[in-house]
Amino acid sequence: MDLNSGYPFWAVKSGLLSTYPRLENDLTCEVVVIGGGISGALIAHYLTEANIETVVLEKREIAGGSTSASTALLQYEIDTPLTELVKLVGEQNAVRAYQLCRDAIDKVAEVAQKVGVADHFSYKTSLYLASRRWHVKQLRQEYELRKAKGFNLDFLEKGAISERFSFSAPAALYSYNAGEVDAFQLAHGLFRHAAKHGAQIFDRTSAKEWQANSDGVTVTTDTGCRIHAKYLILAAGYEAQNYIKQSLVKFRSSYAIASELLSDFNGWYEQCLIWESARPYVYMRTTSEGRAIIGGEDDRIDIPAKRDALLERKAAKLSKRFNDFFPHIPLHVDYRWAGTFGETSDGLPYIDHLPDQPRILLALGYGGNGITYSIVAAELLRDRLCQRPNPDAAIFRLDRH
Repeated sequence: MDLNSGYPFWAVKSGLLSTYPRLENDLTCEVVVIGGGISGALIAHYLTEANIETVVLEKREIAGGSTSASTALLQYEIDTPLTELVKLVGEQNAVRAYQLCRDAIDKVAEVAQKVGVADHFSYKTSLYLASRRWHVKQLRQEYELRKAKGFNLDFLEKGAISERFSFSAPAALYSYNAGEVDAFQLAHGLFRHAAKHGAQIFDRTSAKEWQANSDGVTVTTDTGCRIHAKYLILAAGYEAQNYIKQSLVKFRSSYAIASELLSDFNGWYEQCLIWESARPYVYMRTTSEGRAIIGGEDDRIDIPAKRDALLERKAAKLSKRFNDFFPHIPLHVDYRWAGTFGETSDGLPYIDHLPDQPRILLALGYGGNGITYSIVAAELLRDRLCQRPNPDAAIFRLDRH
């Protein structure tokens, strides 16, 4: 699958950080992970820390798929508001899913520190705007529910927004638990650390097929090598659907631009994360070196050639939206790109095993919270492999609907 268009900022900025060999011989291990993006990296880290013998296969260069295109806003809010998620999965599961995403932000900070890439993570606040006047009632209900469940946020009226920002909106939620990260650097840091502690990482190596039985899994690569493992974890992001019979996700395209270095951020309070209640929505963040990243203009296109053809037009729209928000910040676009992402019916990931195949595990962090979902998946799958019951696993099972 062709996941990206244009030149994703993170990969161009950092270049080729590290390379790994192709697999050239048969192997035996406890767990083989298919996917060398941020999901596979976090899983490899957690498993290696638990002394689980792990092999990772990535068909591209490490972090060369959707991870390189991620804008990497870290928020506990998922695309489905808590008030709506309660209706879909029940209050207990909905609140717990939000809590897990909130806690995952701190865990991203911890692993970034541990693997030596702490400079590429920052804690942030987050502004969620009411895009229309008639969205205010729902935002108020969302605020009251989150506040009652212990989340740290404020409800901002129109005047309070204008005092802090160079724009206004009918209302907004201002959350104090958020962050931003360079997912490309984080993935490489995690893999370097895992490799030093015993994980075997292979890029440019594709899993062609597998066979599973009650004793384990045999994976055959595109070069004919075989890996014999007790378990296989599918962490190949949006390409994992190629390996699964069930239709779990609707594919979309999202577009992004990165500015040249900015001299100031006039009117951008605390350089917080910004997103809105419209669907699809525009989202914004800054980078540590002083750029702005703006994403959105999502559409239903999942054909690479059509996505490529729309990139310039979408980038121009995103640039205009930024100028509407921040008329006093001159914006010159340095990078423009697009990537494939997926949506589930409730906005939650799938972390489970394939039906009737308990040796094939899934870590599918679909939606706008892929990195925080990947933290949750890494913990749940580690606990499963260590035979430690985790009650949170039921929230993300395949048959939850």
